[in-house]
Amino acid sequence: MKPPGNAVSCEPKQGDKPIHRDKDKALFGSFRRRQAWLPTWRGVLLLLIILTLAFVASVLSIHPFLAPNHPIRGGILVVEGWGPDYAMKAAAEEFSGGHYDRLYVTGGPLEQGAPLSEYKSFAELGAATLLKFGLARSTVQPVPAPLVQQDRTYNSGLALRKYLDDHSIAPPSVNLISVGPHARRSRLLYVKVFGKGTAIGIVALPPRDYNPKRWWRSSAGVRTVLSEAFAYLYVRFLFRPSTEAVTS
Repeated sequence: MKPPGNAVSCEPKQGDKPIHRDKDKALFGSFRRRQAWLPTWRGVLLLLIILTLAFVASVLSIHPFLAPNHPIRGGILVVEGWGPDYAMKAAAEEFSGGHYDRLYVTGGPLEQGAPLSEYKSFAELGAATLLKFGLARSTVQPVPAPLVQQDRTYNSGLALRKYLDDHSIAPPSVNLISVGPHARRSRLLYVKVFGKGTAIGIVALPPRDYNPKRWWRSSAGVRTVLSEAFAYLYVRFLFRPSTEAVTS
């Protein structure tokens, strides 16, 4: 059929050779050419603005995220014995006004100065500090953890749970005191230790060696926040309980 007017027929004529697209392929057909959309300078500028805003938001929000405060009054109070003196003082004040059954201090062996000290673990050192702040000896219980090469917070939690189980203590809730951005990771590990049957509260004391609102302005802040951020991601997505058993 002849096309009307001056219209050009798209139908292949008899004898025409088929169209080959070998030019769109390379390396024996391993690669194929395709069209792609590329951003203009406006698109690049918009992308840079979005990435900058996301970066600023992350910098401003990461410290409050890593250092939450969700306390649960009552039950038992736990403080990590490696904390500085102001953390022990805050724990003593919290215990005095929080209607807790007992204050437990966790921690592994001292890593420096143990031969010169009568205290061989952070748990014992922290408990002695609490007594100096005025707490009665009957209300403070150190729970030393064994020496481990990794997962020290988790093993401290295991040592505490073992102590509670051995003494037939089943607290309905545990309120944990930690320092700065270590708090969220500590709470997550204690949830793994105690399970869903025990509510885990957390008190994150503000650090004093840097300004939490301007943590990026000091080496201590950058080192602490970045290391705790990576450690939290490890615990959240990659952590598997170690095979080292708590024997003490």
